[in-house]
Amino acid sequence: MGKYAVITGASSGIGVEFARRLAAKGYALVLVARREDRLKELAVRLGKKTECEVCVADLTQRAECEKLCGWLADKDVEVFINNAGFGDCGQFVKTNLDKELDMIRLNVAALHLLTKRMIKRFEERGGGYLLNVASAAGLLPAGPYMATYYATKAYVTSLTRAVAQELKEAGSRVYIGCLCPGPVDTEFNEVANVEFALKGIRPGYCAGYALDLMFHKRKTVIVPTLLMKFASAGARFLPVKVAVAAAGIQQKRKARQ
Repeated sequence: MGKYAVITGASSGIGVEFARRLAAKGYALVLVARREDRLKELAVRLGKKTECEVCVADLTQRAECEKLCGWLADKDVEVFINNAGFGDCGQFVKTNLDKELDMIRLNVAALHLLTKRMIKRFEERGGGYLLNVASAAGLLPAGPYMATYYATKAYVTSLTRAVAQELKEAGSRVYIGCLCPGPVDTEFNEVANVEFALKGIRPGYCAGYALDLMFHKRKTVIVPTLLMKFASAGARFLPVKVAVAAAGIQQKRKARQ
């Protein structure tokens, strides 16, 4: 088979839609997630269009991240989508510590490791595309009642912007960007224990928009909706205290009682 696209968190939501659209572009796929049954079901559906391989991995564990990198060593990977991640909502002193530490391991540590490994591979290859799935939360100064989640996504956007600048200054052909959507209609709500106050966008639209701006415009920070673009831009002109308080009001409304 030819060039591969790898999608982490491929068992649901935006990950599934990335897989569908990359399959339609002719990429062989490596689908990565913890839920083997869902990955196999997706591989069967997409296998009519392209080659699909399933890699069951718990990316909260460093050894599993390293195993994935080793497994990809003999494949010509051109696209890597760092999509795996989750959130949680609630007052910081009351939220579950173990869940938060797993969130940090997945949203930050695993993404960091995979980004470093794949960027090095793409540099050796002479090009490639790496997209980190962040959040509009990562463009704001902080998010009371989703404190850990906002902090992890701020890490993702900061890391991505910095690496993108380094690559630009080096004249590299490697692309890195981050997708920063607002609410998306996925299973995120159930895992994070929230109900979005704003209407979510379709995951298919989100993935398609991101790939278009990645492939054709090589945009570093991708925000899929005008509302989120205005919100994130507007927050930069507010005093930090006001922006944080406003975010807290919004997140408190989301929390399921």
